[in-house]
Amino acid sequence: MKWGTKFPPSYVNILASMVRRHLAPPYRFVCFTDNGKGLAPQIEVLPLPEMQLEKSLPERGWRKLTILGNNLGAGLSGQALFLDLDIVILDDLQPFFEQTGQFLVIHEKYRFRDPIIGNSSVFRFEIGEHQDILEHFVEHGEEVRQQFRNEQAYLSRAIYNKGMLSYWDEKWCRSFKRHCMRSFPVGHFLPPTKPEGAKIVIFHGKPNPDEVQAGWIGRYGLRAARPVDWIAENWRE
Repeated sequence: MKWGTKFPPSYVNILASMVRRHLAPPYRFVCFTDNGKGLAPQIEVLPLPEMQLEKSLPERGWRKLTILGNNLGAGLSGQALFLDLDIVILDDLQPFFEQTGQFLVIHEKYRFRDPIIGNSSVFRFEIGEHQDILEHFVEHGEEVRQQFRNEQAYLSRAIYNKGMLSYWDEKWCRSFKRHCMRSFPVGHFLPPTKPEGAKIVIFHGKPNPDEVQAGWIGRYGLRAARPVDWIAENWRE
């Protein structure tokens, strides 16, 4: 999904290319967006499902919940793998469709206050099976936002309450911040490490994938990443 101006069209095009290199057909690569300008011709572009949100609300990914609707259009049905735009795919995606489970997500083990939370950068679901979770948010949005900080916290708890929550093998999806970047001051001298066994590296906050290819230094210089060859090899059209 792509909305607003946070990510340029190139992020969608690069994601589509990474999927093409790491997943054998047949599959459909679909982007739900409010602006399809600049997207590659091979990408199936569909309108962003509507959701009424107050413009003053901070961005917490709530619009992502619309992917749970039972009327996405274009004959979409069956099993779907949702991928955030700011990820780097390193290896075969087929195992993500083969692991058993009704709803699979990255286990966000670092959220000690709620250990069941999943990171929704990569999750697999059955299209239309969780309309109830979307409807509950639409009807009780303010109450949900008071209880949960963001979309993935609410989604994880709702799926857990349905008895359907499972997690990927923890090696498959690794965080660039937590599992790749080196601590200060080593990050200024040595490049980030490539996590062994990882199929996808996820990015959250800063830096973004395009920023680390040429090297990146964070605010105040406390966090840094030297140029990353293994990112450049995969983060491309």
